[in-house]
Amino acid sequence: MVELVLNVLLGLTSVLLVVLILLHRGKGGGLSSMFGGAVSSQLSGSSVVEKNLNRLTVFTGLVWTICIVTLGILLKV
Repeated sequence: MVELVLNVLLGLTSVLLVVLILLHRGKGGGLSSMFGGAVSSQLSGSSVVEKNLNRLTVFTGLVWTICIVTLGILLKV
């Protein structure tokens, strides 16, 4: 049961990570400019949307990593 939940969570976070990474602004502007990436803060030089996107990407990456490690430990036993 735990393995099933972790596998589903791993699949969802994998797809979400791909989408989040594609939304990041590259050298050419990327897909993030289509979704309000142009709204910028004068103080920091990067947009609020971009900061939140970075935080969400890091959090999703951590969840993905924890799922991988936990599944590895469970399947090893």
